[in-house]
Amino acid sequence: MLVAYLIFAWLLIIATYLPLVNHTHWVFRVFDFGKIQLLFLEIIVLILGIFLVSDVLILPVTLFALVISIVYIASILFVYTSWYKVDRIVPNSSHSSKSITLISANVYQFNRDYPQFIQLINRIKPDIFLTMESNQDWENAMVVLEKDYPYFHKIPLENTYGMHLYSKLAFKKVQAHYFVADDIPSIEAELVSSDNYTFTIFALHPPPPSPTEEENSKERDGELLSVAKKIKSSKKQTFIAVGDFNTVAWGRASILFRKTSEMIDPRIGRGLISTFHAKYKLLRFPIDQLFHTTDVFVEEIKALPNFGSDHLPIFCQFIINHHDDSQTEHIETLEDGDMEKVNEIIAEGKAEQSDREAVVTE
Repeated sequence: MLVAYLIFAWLLIIATYLPLVNHTHWVFRVFDFGKIQLLFLEIIVLILGIFLVSDVLILPVTLFALVISIVYIASILFVYTSWYKVDRIVPNSSHSSKSITLISANVYQFNRDYPQFIQLINRIKPDIFLTMESNQDWENAMVVLEKDYPYFHKIPLENTYGMHLYSKLAFKKVQAHYFVADDIPSIEAELVSSDNYTFTIFALHPPPPSPTEEENSKERDGELLSVAKKIKSSKKQTFIAVGDFNTVAWGRASILFRKTSEMIDPRIGRGLISTFHAKYKLLRFPIDQLFHTTDVFVEEIKALPNFGSDHLPIFCQFIINHHDDSQTEHIETLEDGDMEKVNEIIAEGKAEQSDREAVVTE
């Protein structure tokens, strides 16, 4: 009993710190995702360990290590709870745009419940919606929405990396990017609100490091940082970056994305907003994300009910105000020398060989 307990406890402890290893292999990156589950497991194991009777020194050492691990994980997750106080002001003035609404949804390519998703869009009536993993079948199903969403950009793929962007707001320009691979698209769309505020949506869906997909995180990290660097170089523009980032909000890649782009994570001080896996609440973590520049003020962000996918969709309501600089204090920036690391990660992502096959029909 004691041996089994110690083995399990130390496996949890090791899993806690594996993401600190600066290596791109999925073995080191995958435990970034399960911080919430690790926290609860370690609390349970700690409580059980207190009631174990043993004079073996390794037991108190193990309990102490569990306490340190629990405190470490809790300190990471704390900023993504409502207990973490953020001075958040949503300006209400003549300089602000009208509220704009957005839904981002990984539809799961093999999900055939098209009507349920269409009902969701018709019920919420967002100004903009983004789908990921949408192939030709999904595109065909969403044709019925085009009467309400006359502006769109379609990239149907059969490799689970298809992407569609639909909008009630007019596009000034829109283009697809393939930053690290010719089968991983992102969409950059410049839109104009009904009251003439211009802003740009960057939609992303890089591949995850996992035993079933990419062996390492090079393509994911390269894609994310390519977008972050492009946003950073586009001075005085209003940006929202949104999509299935395939990394958690507190992950190394997300933090580097945030610092490189100098954007804000609206989850901080609001909640985890976990979206995957939609069908297993206890195994859920936040990999569908949204970041914004300082002139975007998020009024509401939340997960919506499941429509048959393995991801919950994200809903965001925001306004744009170019005259309020109250959010600049929330920006985090790269330290000296970090940009060289960013460029190296982007180069590694572009050089990585993918085994996926794509069928692009634009």
